[in-house]
Amino acid sequence: MGKLAITGGKPLRKTPFTRWPIPTKSESAALKDVLESTLWGGQPFPGKHAAAFAAKFARVHTAKYGQCVNTGTVAIQAALKAIGIKPGDEVVVPAYTWEGTVGPVLLVNAVPVFVDVDPDTYCLDARLIEKAITPKTKAILPVHLGMRFADMDEILRVASKHKLKVVEDCAHAHGGMWKGKGAGSMGDMGAFSFQSSKLITSGEGGAVITNNLEYMELVESYINAGRASLTDKYKKRIIGFNYRLGEFQAAVLGAQLARMPKQSAIREKNMRQFEARMTKTPGIGLLKPDPRITRLAPYGYVMKYFAEKVSDIPRAAFVAAMQLEGVHCDGLFYEPVYKSSLFPVDATDFPALSWGREKALDLRSMYSCPESEKAAYQEAVWFPHQHFLGTTKDVYDIADAIHKVLENVEELRGLDHKAIRNQRLGRADRES
Repeated sequence: MGKLAITGGKPLRKTPFTRWPIPTKSESAALKDVLESTLWGGQPFPGKHAAAFAAKFARVHTAKYGQCVNTGTVAIQAALKAIGIKPGDEVVVPAYTWEGTVGPVLLVNAVPVFVDVDPDTYCLDARLIEKAITPKTKAILPVHLGMRFADMDEILRVASKHKLKVVEDCAHAHGGMWKGKGAGSMGDMGAFSFQSSKLITSGEGGAVITNNLEYMELVESYINAGRASLTDKYKKRIIGFNYRLGEFQAAVLGAQLARMPKQSAIREKNMRQFEARMTKTPGIGLLKPDPRITRLAPYGYVMKYFAEKVSDIPRAAFVAAMQLEGVHCDGLFYEPVYKSSLFPVDATDFPALSWGREKALDLRSMYSCPESEKAAYQEAVWFPHQHFLGTTKDVYDIADAIHKVLENVEELRGLDHKAIRNQRLGRADRES
């Protein structure tokens, strides 16, 4: 019997961390209001709760216009349609992200072009974008990942130089700011998710924000079965779909938006305490801070695990040991999209991959992004944001569990880790 829980010892923590989401009386009252109104969604459009939330959410992120949609994936899809992405166009995307970032590019019959990430942030490496640009490139789709932003200064410079549009994937960036500007407000459009793991959640849901009224009108038409937008200044008409957010879902968002600053402050304080405990810990690295992030969006806390510095014990063993100590974390949180089992792309389903080519593009075999692959399969360790929404003791327990595992890491050598194998089995059930 060893000292670690995975080898028969006592787990460091048996008490559950803060649960997520957190229901309150405010959500209950809003849901009751919708129930009794009998205006549950659909029409009239937009609903009272959806319209009120979208307007407030846009203002929080320094944007003029906001629109709720039914998922974060649809938010990206609607944004791509609004900026004019056409079949056959190319869109630059980061390799290390959720598959739902890239799927919308294919769904509008465009072609995703994968670019590696910056190892300091795990976000799209803006220094590599220009090498990926071709005459067919029409947009850049950066993802603000974890607690970091993609380098929007450089991305906007490149976009301006090459006359490209920018859609920010802000699924992790609720409330975040870059040099005083809200996430999603710097590019042409910003897309957010309200899926159950997010800092604001309605179970499923999303929003699009922008400072461009023409784009917002197109989004409204696209998600509302092609109907004219309320303002209809630009008189555009497109085929649309029923991608609206229902009023029950919209109702629970308003109260969470009001609580978000206080919760974010708690998370940020706890994360700073955690970092202080992790400094100079052998085998552990922290993502590089960036002073241009003027308001943190404390989503998942991401750190680096260096197996070569801890007796070459693989990350999977470390993660499995942490979980049995009572601290949930995840190694295979994301994969390079082109390698993921959740990305079984077939050129016969997406004609743009074949147009004008002797042989169809094989997105699953034509890319090699070493930093993305290192993050996915060796290095990155993700902790859920709700672990940092509790007490100082919670933070110390996370740090103490890491130190306990590292101090006894030799106990992990040669074990038959069923828990390690199960990491991969559960991934298809998790969304970002």
